[in-house]
Amino acid sequence: MHIKTIFFCLSATAICACGTGTKRQATITADITGLKDSVVYLSVPLADSSKTDTIRVKDGKFTWTGEAAEPVKAYLMFPTRYFDFFLENSDIHITGNADSLDRLKVTGSASHDESLAYKASIKHITDQEEQLYGKYQEVQKNDSAKAAWEQQLDVLRKQRRTETMHYITGHPKSPVSLSLLSDMAIMGEYKQLDSLYSTLDASMQQTAAGSRLSSRIVILKKSAIGEPMIDFTQPDVNGKPVTLSDFKGKYVLLDFWASWCGPCRAENPNVLKAYNAYKDKNFTVVGVSLDDSGEKWRKAIEEDGMPWIQLSDLKGHRNEVAKQYGVQAIPSTFLLSPEGVIIAKNLRGEELHQKLAELMN
Repeated sequence: MHIKTIFFCLSATAICACGTGTKRQATITADITGLKDSVVYLSVPLADSSKTDTIRVKDGKFTWTGEAAEPVKAYLMFPTRYFDFFLENSDIHITGNADSLDRLKVTGSASHDESLAYKASIKHITDQEEQLYGKYQEVQKNDSAKAAWEQQLDVLRKQRRTETMHYITGHPKSPVSLSLLSDMAIMGEYKQLDSLYSTLDASMQQTAAGSRLSSRIVILKKSAIGEPMIDFTQPDVNGKPVTLSDFKGKYVLLDFWASWCGPCRAENPNVLKAYNAYKDKNFTVVGVSLDDSGEKWRKAIEEDGMPWIQLSDLKGHRNEVAKQYGVQAIPSTFLLSPEGVIIAKNLRGEELHQKLAELMN
């Protein structure tokens, strides 16, 4: 799955690095063995983007001082990867080696300590997930093996989600809980998210991050299972406007994807298989691309052999339909009934075929 994450959206706006009076500040002191003289970027979420500071590295060391309005997950962008940690107004020390940036040690941030405790509590699940991901290539050419792999992974994901929900409800005043719920809201379902949000303490709901999450949940309510589809009109590959409600009377898989999204391209053959199996049984697919290049979009359609209607306003992540449906990660799908009601979301792999067989056969 490709996720639109804030650490890919580097802003030219700098984080305030000046304090006033005796107000406590956040200070980062890093000493990373083997890190070459260069720059790293500190990216902190802000509204729909992020604020980013450029920090110079000398002899593996760098420092940064600024103000954190509230404890928040921040991202250090290195030349080859990123590292996330919880930033707050305290003296934070980061140590480790350049050849293992994913295992940097962070001390001095109470919120980060909480996040480590959470990760430790689900390690027995995430270890199994990593083992399964390592088998991805070997199961791709065998349908039954792939289906079994998907089922195992789905079980582990549900276990991890259950443990995460337990953590959130057990730690209502924790910024880690707020961050975890925000992550869940990228692909989550409205009712569950709204219920979990209500368990957060007011001190979390009233933060900037809490306010953004509340707004996100409002959007998800409009595209929840059981809600009527959100109608729209966008141009097809020839520039002709197409309206979603024109397909009422059929089951429609509304498929959000993009040419640059690897998981989307990997799922396209599965969608094609479903289309060919049920296109004569009152079923069709309507693709909405988050591309910004018409040439790359059309080339991907041809390469993947997708015969169904394809639409896009070529605004990339800011696709108007994606915003209306609350799509922040792709591939993302909505299955619509002939009456135009959302009856399922994010069906992929064998789950898609099982649902269509249940409806059509």
